[in-house]
Amino acid sequence: MSSLGSAVEGGVTPEVLQIRGESQFVEVGNVELHVVTAGPKDGEPVVLLHGFPEFWYAWHEFLGPLADEGYRVIVPDQRGYHLSDKPEAVDAYHPDELADDVLGLLDALDLSDAHLVGHDWGAFVAWWVGLHASDRLRTLSVLNVPHPTAFRHALSNDWEQRLKSWYVLFFQLPKIPEALAKMGEYRTLCDLMRRSSQPGTFNEADFDCYRAAWSRPDAYRSMVNWYRAIARANPRPKTERVEVPTLVLWGAKDAFLTRSLALQSVEYCENSHLVVLDDATHWIQHEEPVRVQRELTDHFGMYQP
Repeated sequence: MSSLGSAVEGGVTPEVLQIRGESQFVEVGNVELHVVTAGPKDGEPVVLLHGFPEFWYAWHEFLGPLADEGYRVIVPDQRGYHLSDKPEAVDAYHPDELADDVLGLLDALDLSDAHLVGHDWGAFVAWWVGLHASDRLRTLSVLNVPHPTAFRHALSNDWEQRLKSWYVLFFQLPKIPEALAKMGEYRTLCDLMRRSSQPGTFNEADFDCYRAAWSRPDAYRSMVNWYRAIARANPRPKTERVEVPTLVLWGAKDAFLTRSLALQSVEYCENSHLVVLDDATHWIQHEEPVRVQRELTDHFGMYQP
């Protein structure tokens, strides 16, 4: 392991990495979340949610630029990840629980509402919050994960998407995904991220950070439990219509999700804007950080209080 990897074995924080941002731990209900913040406390709040298999570090390139534009940037490790609490029960990762964490974070920080942004699983949580607590959001922005109902329909009717989602079935196996992932210092997981992204998207310093997060006690089990929970609960949102102004950002070369899901998702939104980046993959915010930031801030600016 490199010197950086050794340095972050105890936890990957902005302080350790010597980048913009501060760490804190916030009680959000029945769990405590590790949260990274940057920017003025009186700035418009922006909550950034990471997906699998990342953690707050998924958004590290956005902390400084958004803070410099005057936003109060709030990036949690979602429950089960990195330094946040890791409940053992699978049903602790039901989408209702995950959405309640976001609302609890807003409450703990004394925020009535915020711009909410999510990628991958973070986008699914963002959709869920938008569908169940629209009054707490100024805007909704989702990156490369479809509206829950659009995804449900695709899994029922689209064989291409079923094949792309094979790994969800694999994650239902007990203990085996955890055991295999740890082999070779998470070599398979690192290779998957490399193969599904544009060349050079992730470097060894990035993977040192990811391995440090994945290696936290019970972390990888908890990360996989997100998939187990949704398969067991098969939840449906209370409403299918999204009333919050919604931006859908989509990398067209996503190896895990079909492009048609982006078009299907906006059909469930009252007020939406779709931006497809033809050369980007599932890891859109890593490959096109400047473009993604511009699209986000343009979206935020249209709906200032």
